[in-house]
Amino acid sequence: MAGTKGMQTRRRIVERAAPVFNRQGYVGASLRDLVEATGLEKGGIYNHFGSKEQLALEAYDYSFSQVREGLARSQDGAADAVDRLSRMIRAFAKYARKPAIAGGCPIMNTAIEADDTHPELRDRARESMTLWHRLIGRIVKDGVAAGELVPGTDPYALAALVTGSLEGGLMLSRLYGDPAYTDRIVDHLAAHIETLRADSEEAK
Repeated sequence: MAGTKGMQTRRRIVERAAPVFNRQGYVGASLRDLVEATGLEKGGIYNHFGSKEQLALEAYDYSFSQVREGLARSQDGAADAVDRLSRMIRAFAKYARKPAIAGGCPIMNTAIEADDTHPELRDRARESMTLWHRLIGRIVKDGVAAGELVPGTDPYALAALVTGSLEGGLMLSRLYGDPAYTDRIVDHLAAHIETLRADSEEAK
C-alpha cells in the first residue's frame, strides 16, 4: 500500500512539474517554481527523485506521452493513408489553441532549450521526433503498398515536410500570439497530402 501511495505521489510530482519545465526550460525552472507547482518542499521532491535532472527527464517523458496519445487518438476511424495523415496534421494544429501540455510542444521547446545545455534532454527530444518520423513513414509505406498513395511517395521527405512545417507554424503562432499561422500551414499540408492520393487528378 505504501508503495502504491509513493508511486501516486511520484506521478503527481511529474504531472505538476511537466508544465513548469515545458514553459521555462530546464535551466529556467527553479527549485522554488517546482516547490510551488508540486506543493511539496525540497525534501519531499528529492525523496522521490535523486536530482532535478531526473525529474526533468521524467517530466519530458510525461509531456511527450500527452502529445503521442493525442496523435494516436487522431487515427481512430481513419479510412485510408490520406485520411490518417490529414487527421494527424489537424490534431497537431489543435495544440496552437490548446496545447497537450502547458507551454506548447515539448519536442520543440526541449530541442531548442537543451541543444547546448543538456544533451540528455536533447537526445530525448530527438528520439521523440524520430518516433514521429517513423509513424509518418509507416503510414506512407503502407499507403503506397495498399495503392492509396502515389507510387514513389518518399516517406522520409514527407515526414520531414510535415513535422518541420507543423513545428514552424506552431513557433510562429506562439511568437505572434495568433493560431492562424498554424492554421495556414495545416491547410497547405492537408491540400498537399490530397495530391498524393493515388486516384487524385494531380496524380494522374
